[in-house]
Amino acid sequence: MINAVKRFINNEIVLCVAFVLAVISSFFVPPDKSYLGYIDFRTLSILLALMITMAGLQRLSVFRQIGELLVSKMSSIRGVVLVLLGLCFFSSMFITNDVALLTFVPFSIVTLSISGRKDLFIRVIVLETIAANLGSMLTPLGNPQNLYLYSLAGMSLGEFIKLMLPYSLLSLVMILLCGIFFVKKAPVTLSEKNVYERSKKDKLMIAMYLFTFLVSILVVAHMLDYRIGLIIVLVLVLAFDRRVLRTPDYCLLLTFIFLFIFIGNIKRIPALSDSIGQLLSVNEVIVSIILSQFISNVPAAILCSGFTKNISNLIIGTNLGGLGTLIASMASLISFKQYGYIDGADKKKYIGVFTVMNLVFLGIMLVFYIVFPL
Repeated sequence: MINAVKRFINNEIVLCVAFVLAVISSFFVPPDKSYLGYIDFRTLSILLALMITMAGLQRLSVFRQIGELLVSKMSSIRGVVLVLLGLCFFSSMFITNDVALLTFVPFSIVTLSISGRKDLFIRVIVLETIAANLGSMLTPLGNPQNLYLYSLAGMSLGEFIKLMLPYSLLSLVMILLCGIFFVKKAPVTLSEKNVYERSKKDKLMIAMYLFTFLVSILVVAHMLDYRIGLIIVLVLVLAFDRRVLRTPDYCLLLTFIFLFIFIGNIKRIPALSDSIGQLLSVNEVIVSIILSQFISNVPAAILCSGFTKNISNLIIGTNLGGLGTLIASMASLISFKQYGYIDGADKKKYIGVFTVMNLVFLGIMLVFYIVFPL
């Protein structure tokens, strides 16, 4: 029992911290009717619908099949790596950085293994992680903090993309240059290929999940009420594929709820509220980047959003804040865990390479922000 609790805390440390903060804050602001107003049900609904949809498509190996098709077209190891990086970068915009890494990091490990290029494991996985974290910043669908801040800001989809497009273009150029620089061009033959024979039921399931994805997009674009959207997704899944409901990260939803409660209570404590507000007034981008290094960018986004109206700066700051330490973006831990499963994995070397490359990317992005501010 004790070991199980320890494992849960280790695996869900952000959830546990959020819960403790919510409980402590409730002693200063006792629970009342206002608590319900703290919670952003729209964000939670969209997040749940997206997680269910992505879990369904991932279970049907849709993303992996696309990846294998693209990689099989390459004749050099550099080409293979560039495709893998591109898959993480572009897919994260729509399927979230977490799902992109869960799908393509294991696939990359297999691909590099059968190519006889195990020496590239660390460099490629670290670059894939950076690619997923930076690619995801272009759209509200890319990661949880974007979805939350986008809903909070009330901006249009076009405005959000316009805000983050310069950073996305810069990061894409940097990632491609790293792929070219760190991987020498050499011939490669990928002999092992999976054959995907889809049954009629599987094809119908894929069509259903593509439809639920479209429903989620309509909700994000404010073209469909979030309650109707969630009902549509849940009814379809309960009717045709209810086992997929075991897959979503419900701990992430609980983390959001506890953080909403904590921030809501802090806003009702004048001394703390004023202090945090003054700190953020210095520079929301820099403060949110620094906070992200220690508590990760999702909690940083929720925390900072309660004390500033400059949500555009928070969107930039928390997205750039995903670079840096291993915990700056919780998605980065997915890659690290996947790498750790490899026989002979050198975790210390991985963390060293990860930290250096992330800090270089973060430094360049910060310079870009300073030179070309909003």
